[in-house]
Amino acid sequence: MTEMSVTQILFRDAEQDDAREIAALYRLAAGGVADVIWDALKEPGEDIVDAGARRYAREGADFSYQNCAIAECRGRPVGLLHAYPMQSDPDFDPASLDPVLRPYAALEEEDSYYIAGIALKPDFRGRGMGTKMLRLAELRAFTRGLNKLSLIAFEENTASIRLYERLGYKEADSRDVVPHPFIQYDGRALLMVKTLA
Repeated sequence: MTEMSVTQILFRDAEQDDAREIAALYRLAAGGVADVIWDALKEPGEDIVDAGARRYAREGADFSYQNCAIAECRGRPVGLLHAYPMQSDPDFDPASLDPVLRPYAALEEEDSYYIAGIALKPDFRGRGMGTKMLRLAELRAFTRGLNKLSLIAFEENTASIRLYERLGYKEADSRDVVPHPFIQYDGRALLMVKTLA
């Protein structure tokens, strides 16, 4: 692959037709958590990405294409930012969740702009794109009147944690990762929060 400059990457709001690409990119960021959810939602004949695409094709939901930005290089999707305002549901009972998913539901920062996922295709990593996507999230938080951002990171994903810390995110809480064949990490899941000035 020829060397591409970060300036050749453009961001755009996702469209409903991007749902399958979003699902495939989100799987890169989710460490297997999306697979746990989507495997349970699969309809007959669907694979995991199909189930995720169906979910992202919805409107008016947190996990919707409407909360995603696509990074493109020469018209080809190469990255994803999925984020939305975090509002807790007083009627939600965490005990109703699969035990594998409960730790992530417990790691929520109310009234923050929650970064559900940042993903880049492997050829586009290590070029400052993660920083650009996190800056885009800050801009989107600001335009929504939110002064905090939050995300969940696996403590074993040390490269990502270094990036988040360098940009001002601090660990606010953590939970043990519940082992599952789809989950790619052990140890702890960390809630990281950044307050905008």
